[in-house]
Amino acid sequence: MTDASVPFKIDWSTRSKLRGPGDRSLGELLRKLRDRLVPGAQGISISYVDDRIMRKLNREHRGINQTTDVLSFPAEAEKGAFPHLGDLVISLAVAEKMANKLGVSRRREVETLVIHGFLHLCGHDHEKDTGEMIALQGQFEKEFLGEEPLPMSLKRGRKPGSKVKNLKDGTRVVVTGRAAQTLQDKPKVKKAKPAKRVSKAKKVVPAKPKRGPGRPRKVLAEAAPTAAKRVVRRKRPAPKPRSGVIG
Repeated sequence: MTDASVPFKIDWSTRSKLRGPGDRSLGELLRKLRDRLVPGAQGISISYVDDRIMRKLNREHRGINQTTDVLSFPAEAEKGAFPHLGDLVISLAVAEKMANKLGVSRRREVETLVIHGFLHLCGHDHEKDTGEMIALQGQFEKEFLGEEPLPMSLKRGRKPGSKVKNLKDGTRVVVTGRAAQTLQDKPKVKKAKPAKRVSKAKKVVPAKPKRGPGRPRKVLAEAAPTAAKRVVRRKRPAPKPRSGVIG
């Protein structure tokens, strides 16, 4: 039975196109879990989101760049503060896929996710224990819902036709459907390498031969002045002296 003497406030919010169950469907289940696990808690928040927001939260807080079904954020209230248990974030898109796979309603799948996330808020961790958390989860499904336990996770393998998309931040995600078809149809455009600049051949001017030291400069014949010829006059013999005899 639920202890009505201790108030338990449930805040509901949604950021998904799908519709999730509210207080009429899950209020009694949440109060039963509170009474059994944390009787002193007086508040909890339930948020429904889509895969885009869930993937962002999963990447920021767990370093995993893909969507998931449920995330739990335990509150760290100081002494004297309102005893808020924490926040549960549920992807209705993943819940819908799992419900279709198992052949159950979306509400039934969300009930399993609420129990799973609630146990995380109370400190349980199935990744570190030896099966105690999953066993307790199955026990609560049978006791509080009168139903057989549902499996928790979808297979994360690549679906046929899926493609890997590189995001701007350098991470890679697997896409399916139209997004995968768009990547397949998109032609791969190779970046053209810049053409090499061809430098124009410079006109080679033959270098003038250097004059050696002491070598006279050549003078063209046309430009050289004609040297004057030196005329050598032959000396006439001196006249013989005349004798005193007349011929």
